[in-house]
Amino acid sequence: MQSVHIVSAYDEELKYLSKRIAAMGGHAERMVEQAVAALVNGDPDLARKVVEDDAILDQGQREVDDKAILLIGKRQPMATDLREVIGVIRISADLERVGDLAKNVAKRVASVGEGAQPVSLYRGIEALADLALTQLKEVLDVYASRSVATIGFVRDRDDQIDAMYTSLFRELLTYMMEDPRNITPCTHLLFCAKNIERIGDHATNIAETIYFIVTGDQMPVERPKGDKTDQIVIPAK
Repeated sequence: MQSVHIVSAYDEELKYLSKRIAAMGGHAERMVEQAVAALVNGDPDLARKVVEDDAILDQGQREVDDKAILLIGKRQPMATDLREVIGVIRISADLERVGDLAKNVAKRVASVGEGAQPVSLYRGIEALADLALTQLKEVLDVYASRSVATIGFVRDRDDQIDAMYTSLFRELLTYMMEDPRNITPCTHLLFCAKNIERIGDHATNIAETIYFIVTGDQMPVERPKGDKTDQIVIPAK
């Protein structure tokens, strides 16, 4: 934390919240990595582990909320400290949602694995996940360092994630139109891709919260508006 207080227990309470966010962030990253690995490799056992591990993030969020509310009531933080505590609550909520999205991917592993899908589709999912995970890891690094000078990279990468998702959406639609047997597995893959794209959105939310914690200001509003799948025209047969 940036400030040092006369009451050392106060500092310890703030540090504890920061450590819990770091732990939740690491766990969320592992869940996403394992969910994508389970999807690509058709590994139902790993998928079940991801689903079960989501409870850890749920518990983490509840613990952070409880500690943060108790700290506000007991210490009555102001200025930077108050932003810190409110920011921790927001970030824990975003990380919990990342875990939910990873769990959603893992839940679809069995359904996707029922049919053999083109390797290119899995490569597209992996590439999308790599971008989203890189963004999440970089944001968590910024949280640890509080160096917001380069935080603009988050929105640039989010734009890349949206563009890649749109491309993957088009490719999946093509396979579905070519062969009706592809419709069910490709629909599951579409949901998986959307869940991964949403992880990038939560990483961007975290970046905006960090910026607010450090500066006391909101990040400029010029943010990419999301994927362009609503503009895709599906040709009639």
